[in-house]
Amino acid sequence: MTKLQTNSVRKRAVNLTLNEDIVAQAKALTPNLSAVVETLLSSYVVQIQREKQVRQEQANQVAGMWNGFNAQSGSFADEYSTL
Repeated sequence: MTKLQTNSVRKRAVNLTLNEDIVAQAKALTPNLSAVVETLLSSYVVQIQREKQVRQEQANQVAGMWNGFNAQSGSFADEYSTL
């Protein structure tokens, strides 16, 4: 996944509840607080999506290994099945 494209996307105002002191400090550091927040939020979304993808790939790998084992060895419960 690549960085989210934010420059050509429609924007809208949102309400956030943030610590006043942090907002005041951030405003003193940048003339465009919205751009900074958008950049940080975009990075956060990409990071979480990557972590989710890694977890899904790991789960798929484990499931594949288990299915391979089951195909080769059968289920532990097969010898006790009454079907």
